[in-house]
Amino acid sequence: MSQTEARKILKDAPIMWRRINSIGIILDCNSTYAAKLGYVKSEILGKSIFAHVPKKSWEDMNDSLKIWFETGKVTDRKITFSRQDKSTFSGLLQATSLYDENKNLLGSNTVIFDLTQITNKKIKKYEEFFRESNERLDEIKKKDYDRLDKNSKSEYDGLKKMFEMLAAINLKELKQ
Repeated sequence: MSQTEARKILKDAPIMWRRINSIGIILDCNSTYAAKLGYVKSEILGKSIFAHVPKKSWEDMNDSLKIWFETGKVTDRKITFSRQDKSTFSGLLQATSLYDENKNLLGSNTVIFDLTQITNKKIKKYEEFFRESNERLDEIKKKDYDRLDKNSKSEYDGLKKMFEMLAAINLKELKQ
């Protein structure tokens, strides 16, 4: 299994996903994240997370970072995001930490829900995606985990933790 096998689950996922390092620089994102913000992926990588929020939301994003540093996760943080065309949308941020084999913080896996587009149909799609992703990760664990290198295990563990967190969210509450 290549290092990115677990991450392939996120490539064209229905959720906005990004991975950041420990100082808030975007290391990777999926096509949904890039398209929602109106960029191509290469324009996003290497940018600060503050590049995708209007200045009026910088304090909210900074508070989110503080919570993440203190607790290792962020749940249900409402933040306004801005697209390349300067239009904005209300998003709900969920993040889990990614650690190396020595438990040093590497960064986070972050999922953002566009609150302006939460429908019963989307909720059903998200729930199905979370269930299928957890099942796929369980398959990887059974078949390949012991053969993975340290970086791949770290990536797998971080994604598993993220999908477990996402599966526990009551998405119907997001519509309110």
